[in-house]
Amino acid sequence: MSKETLDIQTNSGRGYWRSLDDLAQSSEFQARLEREFPSEAAELRDPVTRRSFLKLMGASMALSTLAGCQFAIKQPQEVIVPYVRQPEQVIPGRSLYYATSMTVQGYGIGLLAESHEGRPTKVEGNPDHGASLGGSDAWIQASILTMYDPDRSQQVLNAGKPSTWADAAAALAAAAKSAGSGIRILSEPNASPSLGAAIAALTSTYAGTKWVQYDPISGDNAVDGATQALGAATNVVYAFNKADIVVALDSDFTHSGATAIRYSRDFADKRRITAAKPKMNRLYAAEPTPSHTGTMADHRLAVRAAEIASLTDAIAAGVGVAGVAAPALDEKASAWVKAAVADLKANAGKSIVITGETQSAAQHALVLAINNALGNLGKTVTFTAPVAPVATGNAGLKALVDEINAGAVSLLIISDANIVYNAPGDIDVKSALAKVATVVHHGLYADETSEGAAWHINGAHYLESWGDSRAFDGTAAIQQPLIAPLYEGKTLLEVVAALSGNTSANGHDLVKAYWKTALGTDGYAFDKEWQIILHDGTVKASAAAPSTATLSGAIASTATPAAEGLEIIFRADSSLRDGSAANNGWLQEVPKPITKLVWDNAAQVSPATAKSLGVVATDVVELSFQGRTVKAPIWIVPGQADNTVVVHLGFGRTKAGKVGDGVGFNAYALRGSDNLWHGTGLEVKKTTETYKLATTQEHTNLEGRDEDIYPTKTLADFLHPEHHEGHKKHEIISLFPEYDYSKGYQWGMQIDLNACNGCNACVVACQAENNIPIVGKEQVLVGREMHWIRIDTYFSGDVESPSIYQIPVACMHCEHAPCEIVCPVAATVHDDEGLNSMVYNRCVGTKYCSNNCPYKVRRFNFFQYVDEETPSLKLQRNPDVTVRVRGVMEKCTYCVQRINEARIDADRERREITDGQVVSACQQACPSQAIVFGNINDASARVSQLKALESKFTMLDPLNTKPRTSYMIRLTN
Repeated sequence: MSKETLDIQTNSGRGYWRSLDDLAQSSEFQARLEREFPSEAAELRDPVTRRSFLKLMGASMALSTLAGCQFAIKQPQEVIVPYVRQPEQVIPGRSLYYATSMTVQGYGIGLLAESHEGRPTKVEGNPDHGASLGGSDAWIQASILTMYDPDRSQQVLNAGKPSTWADAAAALAAAAKSAGSGIRILSEPNASPSLGAAIAALTSTYAGTKWVQYDPISGDNAVDGATQALGAATNVVYAFNKADIVVALDSDFTHSGATAIRYSRDFADKRRITAAKPKMNRLYAAEPTPSHTGTMADHRLAVRAAEIASLTDAIAAGVGVAGVAAPALDEKASAWVKAAVADLKANAGKSIVITGETQSAAQHALVLAINNALGNLGKTVTFTAPVAPVATGNAGLKALVDEINAGAVSLLIISDANIVYNAPGDIDVKSALAKVATVVHHGLYADETSEGAAWHINGAHYLESWGDSRAFDGTAAIQQPLIAPLYEGKTLLEVVAALSGNTSANGHDLVKAYWKTALGTDGYAFDKEWQIILHDGTVKASAAAPSTATLSGAIASTATPAAEGLEIIFRADSSLRDGSAANNGWLQEVPKPITKLVWDNAAQVSPATAKSLGVVATDVVELSFQGRTVKAPIWIVPGQADNTVVVHLGFGRTKAGKVGDGVGFNAYALRGSDNLWHGTGLEVKKTTETYKLATTQEHTNLEGRDEDIYPTKTLADFLHPEHHEGHKKHEIISLFPEYDYSKGYQWGMQIDLNACNGCNACVVACQAENNIPIVGKEQVLVGREMHWIRIDTYFSGDVESPSIYQIPVACMHCEHAPCEIVCPVAATVHDDEGLNSMVYNRCVGTKYCSNNCPYKVRRFNFFQYVDEETPSLKLQRNPDVTVRVRGVMEKCTYCVQRINEARIDADRERREITDGQVVSACQQACPSQAIVFGNINDASARVSQLKALESKFTMLDPLNTKPRTSYMIRLTN
């Protein structure tokens, strides 16, 4: 990016633009887009670069380092085919599904895990679980790769040397007896009922034992705020499916936290427009940097994080919260608040005001007071008793370190809490750990925190271990394994049992015994109920009952005078989150929203801030905050608040594994315990260095008018089309004879842009389902990423506060497919059901099809990205999908393997394929249910009904390619 690009202040009448370089239309940008396969995309000739590339491929996707390791002999021999006695229901070639659950930021998410011949290959949301309703996210979808990660810890270590679980368990029991009241357990937040009961029992045996729960990206502020406002610990639940007006104050509620999947679905349900429901909700969002939720806003305001409190005060004063005065605001903020307050008052009892976990506890308390003044409590804002132990959070970590320094801790169990890496920079955790007599580390990885531990106990993945969980609404679910622990790993529940002296206990018996007591049944009655729970995945009637709560007193203003200087803002990375999954290549390579950065983080600034600092994108700067300094590359983000610098957590790992080590910079090192999320006083110093960042934002260039790529309308214009009768589309006549698609199954897809928030769940789900490899940063830099579906981001308006639009793009399966007519070997052809199919063994790699595709959705294997020789690779791959080789083109297949599975079932049962029987991987993963797939020849099918709506459009319609994928137009209210 050149300095001249930063001089662009508005779009000068232009419509959509993809980046600031696109907006400036620099000669460099134009030249870069001239060729789909740029000339600088040379072969990897440098031996060092090639060696590092091959190491990456072997480590993350191919998992080649597993060959010859203990993995092959750790599996119980009785489950390796051929079976001596074939298990009931296991039919080679047919997948089975098991209900289980995964803990995310302390709360459970109900899942269905797919198994092929005894090995899990894919996970989906459980439709019967209240926290997922069948949806998932990128983090959940990528968790399957973490299970097969060859860099996982594979054995127990004692002082760095191999040992056994039996020795570790005996040592734990002995250490607990001698530790007395000096036992401390440090873990991530966990709402597991059986674990909570086990720790309570341990505490009764060893008085003084404490359980400290620490999550560097937790929602402690929301919990503390509810306690302040209501006088007691209370769980707050928002009903977005009942709210006509939503005001989000620095809250990314559709993407952040354990409630995001459910909230994304509920929010999207209120935005769907049909003939029977011509009404949608309205979203106001104020935030310092564009978020998933913010891009969906009808009215978005870019403000510094510290100024959110002033906006909240202004809203509180506007709706009549006693004791709060309206502060002075600038013109833009005043207009935004005035409109929001008017809508809130007009929709009292049918609105929600929500603030994010990055805002203070006092801010959360004031927001509850606002909802109370609006009459939302008990309607769109409800309460339950706490469903999880109250997390001690950052205060608990500080108190633990103080206890250690005071000599009060003699035995410390650390489970999946990488505090040496992710603790605030002003807490010297490493020095404190050296003072503890016995430190036991437990986790999936021998990470940064494990280095100083006397014992390291390798952990078990959730898909290979027994456990349980509670969702944010209290719903209890059982975590049941699909495979025996690959490396004989243990759960925290088993570690706690060993501390209590029960060194031979296993997870299954511990969990089952807890629920036998909790359910109050025995014998046959319990066994029957237990089987139902395992089948359904949830414990019936276990959701927390709604409770009543009232404000405990007057709520004070939260605003303080804004401090001068640059503001630093810390955010959890949208893919890696806290960094615990930094060794997961799928999450490293999935493009971030808005920036589309991969394999790195950056110091993000607005165009105006970049200009005032004298920096351009990829310049390296020194960030100094409260005496702590790190180096970071600059990235410029349209729509970000001025005088703010946003850094994302989760990068800069040193012991993540071969894939995650050395990727990005560690923003935790800048963080202070008193400024966990934002603070002023940041100093930025430009260096002479530059750093190459990989972004996919400009890798595809669709030639067409704005309205042909991403048409938008206001709700008013959509509901009154007579205002635009002169803009009706003309019928396009083709010179080619038309194929008769009116018979048989004809497959098509519909994507609702009013529901899609660009969360990337579909991208990673497609990767998991279709054996799509990662390629590494160097290959992404030259445009060789392999994702079959991408999320394109478009901006419109001025660079300070543009409108932001996101659209999923995959193969359109065009009836008039431009790719088919240019392939010299008929490797891409149309079948009689409308699928644009790839015949991989015909493809000779001319790339003509990709050049002729106007949607730029085809992917070419420039290298052998996948290792076909490693036997362990078969465990992770989907056996129903062909693994591609070097020199072959590939693309979205509409999940033809799922279509064929449904066809086989229908033929066996002598019936037609029913609507909803075929669900594509992207559709199944989508938390907001924005994607619908089915037979468009079935008039009763949901996809047919959606395609019949007036709001439907096809991308680049004037080209007359007749895509089978269509979209619902993006409406703003």
